[in-house]
Amino acid sequence: MTIPSSSLNNNASEQLAGFCANLRFEDIPADVIAHIKLSILDGLGCCLVGSTLPWTRKVRDMIDAEDAAPIASLLGSSDKVSLSGAILVNATAGHAFELDDIHREAILHPNSIAVPVALNTAQFLGSVSGKDILTAIIAGYEVGNRVGAAAGTDLLLRGFHPQGAVGPFCGAATASNMMRLNVDKTHDALGIAGSFGSGLMAAQEGAMVKRLHSGHAAEAGVRGALLAKRGFTGISDVVEAEYGGFLSTFSGGVNTERATAGLGSTWETLATGFKPHATVTSIHSALDALGMIMRDNNLVVGDIAHIHAGVSHPTHVHCAWPYKAQSITAAQMNIYYGLAMIALFGVAFVQQFDADKISDPDVMAFTKCITASVDPDIEARGHAFRHMARVRVETADGQTFEREVTHRRGSPENPISPAEVIAKFRTLAASVLTPDATNDVITIVDTLDDQQDMSTLMQALTP
Repeated sequence: MTIPSSSLNNNASEQLAGFCANLRFEDIPADVIAHIKLSILDGLGCCLVGSTLPWTRKVRDMIDAEDAAPIASLLGSSDKVSLSGAILVNATAGHAFELDDIHREAILHPNSIAVPVALNTAQFLGSVSGKDILTAIIAGYEVGNRVGAAAGTDLLLRGFHPQGAVGPFCGAATASNMMRLNVDKTHDALGIAGSFGSGLMAAQEGAMVKRLHSGHAAEAGVRGALLAKRGFTGISDVVEAEYGGFLSTFSGGVNTERATAGLGSTWETLATGFKPHATVTSIHSALDALGMIMRDNNLVVGDIAHIHAGVSHPTHVHCAWPYKAQSITAAQMNIYYGLAMIALFGVAFVQQFDADKISDPDVMAFTKCITASVDPDIEARGHAFRHMARVRVETADGQTFEREVTHRRGSPENPISPAEVIAKFRTLAASVLTPDATNDVITIVDTLDDQQDMSTLMQALTP
């Protein structure tokens, strides 16, 4: 399904709504289906491990206290709550530990939003096939990633958290496709949900609320679809309006061409990559570079006198603030702490981010041996290379080693294998599911296009 080129640059909101409402499984190329299956599995792993974390538990406790009709499942639990409550909790869990996938241009983590929205909405609707799930999630990926890419890094540098600001479009597109809303009602759903965009980046320095931005975005998307279904109207030009529209407000420009170009033929889903490190994506290339230097030269932490990371301006603003033991969230967002984990432990995954480690005196001391600055050459390459890093290690005996990583591991340009995505899921699911249940989830997701009923998957996700 390709949108006529003559209409690509006009009425972006309407064009996105039309794509979303009319998208069917048969329209989607096989490589996109294969990728989204891995994204779903990855998202479920993120939700499962996230369901065990204290900030998710606080959101769940709030929803439990409402004592609403049990409609939709809390992932990793046998409990059911309201549709909006389940989505709020599950999408918060999906973003709870910086492990959800990422579209570099959009700065959006779509699987922590689209996967809970699709699965919980399926429970709400009743009879839904695996093909319906796959289609709806891809609709969410395409719309959310396109709106986010049109906003670009300007949104982030203005202090907004893309997950909270852009995420409602992803949620609304997923829910609208699931509910089979027509073009007009999908248009309204996007116009409602888009007006709910929010989230401030100051949350990264200590507050739990960063995780909630994903939950709020997903809930906003579903509420937008439910209201539109009932005839409630939204902003008709929500994406492109010159005054008060999403792009003009959040990014200071109106780049509708990026939002709609190639709609239906260029699949932004394929531009979404996976995260092997439990940190903000912006520092992954630096972590990769340091790991390579240490492995290739047989270095241990005691050999290191100084580490310097050259990064882009957005990464420096986003991640290179003086490290303080404020919270797990702050540690995951900080380049100095992330590099310290690689130097000290060789990995920066779940176990490297706990309350004891983030305040460990040895860790705190080692971060003082690390510096970061804007690399003019990286910055000159533009937005597409904002995750690039150059790392230099100076050793105690006077040697210097350097490594440049243009594209981080897990990105579309430097992908990890399906086997690595599955291994990541097994690691994350182990905190909640039995090995047999884990195997069942892997099998069901891999054959999702053959599944006629989602109850089997939801049962496998119940401890």
